[in-house]
Amino acid sequence: MDTVALLTVLVLAGFTGYEVIAKVSSTLHTPLMSGSNAISGIILVGTVVVAARADSALSVTLSLIAVVLATINLVGGFVVTDRMLQMFKARKAPAADREAAK
Repeated sequence: MDTVALLTVLVLAGFTGYEVIAKVSSTLHTPLMSGSNAISGIILVGTVVVAARADSALSVTLSLIAVVLATINLVGGFVVTDRMLQMFKARKAPAADREAAK
């Protein structure tokens, strides 16, 4: 019964997360990603703690996979945030346009 309940929570959390993120405007995307990166950092710390307490080969393997996936998620979040912030920076005018403006 516990497995069915946990699977139900996982499916509902995934559906709710998708619905919430799908309705976020692009203006709010960068602050949302910053918050998401903070949560991913906490998850990474948690996976490292769990990996340190692993006592069997299966737990060590699953912990390693969790650490790798959490790291990819964290780094990917920062890359996406950086790309979003690049969209808001002013672009420099080409040299030919600056000369013509004088």
